[in-house]
Amino acid sequence: MASVSVVPQQHQVARALAEIGPRLRTLRRSADLTLDQVMRLTGIGVSTLSRLEAGKRRPSLDLLVPLAAAYQTPLEELLDVAQHAGEPPVFQSPSRRSGIAAQRLSHHLGGIQVYRLILPPHQSPAPQRHDGYGWLCVLVGEVQLFLADAILSLGPGDAAEFDTHTPHWFGAAGVKSAEVLFLAGGPGDRVRLQARMTG
Repeated sequence: MASVSVVPQQHQVARALAEIGPRLRTLRRSADLTLDQVMRLTGIGVSTLSRLEAGKRRPSLDLLVPLAAAYQTPLEELLDVAQHAGEPPVFQSPSRRSGIAAQRLSHHLGGIQVYRLILPPHQSPAPQRHDGYGWLCVLVGEVQLFLADAILSLGPGDAAEFDTHTPHWFGAAGVKSAEVLFLAGGPGDRVRLQARMTG
């Protein structure tokens, strides 16, 4: 059996990341937006946007999430570039639990895990608490987030981060389903949100 070299895989990843830049530029131009306009929508600096589009800045979820929302493009369409470069598929078929469709987007073991959740309407709040840290970004629809005694209303592009020791629950608000990107981390893990939607 032929051995698999790590170097070609690294080259595949590099090619995949390089392909995201032109994709972002194409989406921005299709939306007829300037870099300044995208900066105002996402809070990401023009220099960072330019480096992303040129393939000189490694894209990360905290940058891609607000960009996907600004361009009204599913996040998985941006991340799917890696699959075309020969990488193992990241996405698994959604599983359903208590009416929630959950699709795991990360394929590594341990650390922060990434999920795409489709939240059905008309669910009763059931706050819970556990070790770890959570971060979510609303992709589609309206979401209510319960944190202890506070209730927050979130719309597309809105993000929230919280210690999961705090009693928490989130679900679709109103009569329509909502879609969120949810990052779950263990004790000691924390997501640093570098960009936020402003429009």
